[in-house]
Amino acid sequence: MTMFLRIFLHGFLLLNLTSLHLAQQENDIISVDSSLVLLNAAILDASGKHVSGLQQKHFKILENGAPQEISFFSSEETPFAAVLLLDTSGSMEERVSMARSAAIRFLDGLRPDDSAAIYRFDSKVSLVQEFSGSRDIIEKIFDLKADGMTALNDAIVKAANDLSKRPEKRRAVVVLSDGEDTISRHSASKALKAALDADVAIYTIDMSTVNTSGKQRMQNQAALKNFAEKTGGRFVSTPGGVAMRDAFKNIVDELGVQYTLGYQPSNLKKDGKWRAIELLVSRPSLTIRTRKGYTAKK
Repeated sequence: MTMFLRIFLHGFLLLNLTSLHLAQQENDIISVDSSLVLLNAAILDASGKHVSGLQQKHFKILENGAPQEISFFSSEETPFAAVLLLDTSGSMEERVSMARSAAIRFLDGLRPDDSAAIYRFDSKVSLVQEFSGSRDIIEKIFDLKADGMTALNDAIVKAANDLSKRPEKRRAVVVLSDGEDTISRHSASKALKAALDADVAIYTIDMSTVNTSGKQRMQNQAALKNFAEKTGGRFVSTPGGVAMRDAFKNIVDELGVQYTLGYQPSNLKKDGKWRAIELLVSRPSLTIRTRKGYTAKK
């Protein structure tokens, strides 16, 4: 082998090793960035109105009681992506038309850059309408009928997985259901974890009837409330007429004007444990709604 060829091969090998090292560094950076924990927060005053004008300096984030450095902050009105989950199980026979009307009202409130999809769930989860910014609703929603059992948890997992692929930082699932799961493959805790992993807030609309027994209704509502409270969404008790219209208008308005904050956890352990999050604001007498924590990766 000539001296020239040896020098050439040595240089070629060195260049490729350097490129590989740089690529590994870039992958390391991407890996660190992917650990960013996002919080979408609704900040309300005593009258229930959105509080605007807050800056990053007004917020403090605690993870398991330890202060965290805020590395991302946005207070701008930004587009959101949402999935509407319509319970069409047998127990919803008398209220399918009400759920359908609610979906139409929700789409009516979308802004030009917002996007929403609609799924129905009974014994299985089925797509009704793909993600779209259109306020028009396809005709097959009027063919929905109540039948089968209730796969609520599976529906939330499906919605969270679909939303995790969306580019929008603000994501929500809106559930219209009586809250009783009777057939899901996934547990409620798995559904909650899927939502938190995808940075999804869950808004639950209780569609149970007055005929539902007190004990059963309390259990169903507890499940719906838990999804909402843990993810920073909101639980709405059985609405009708004007109350339902106002509830959906408020959800759309809230999703558009939330504060979005992010931080890199100071605890770098990948132990699969629950990390409690507390968001504090330096102004008094405010209601703060955001996710309550997340499960660390293993």
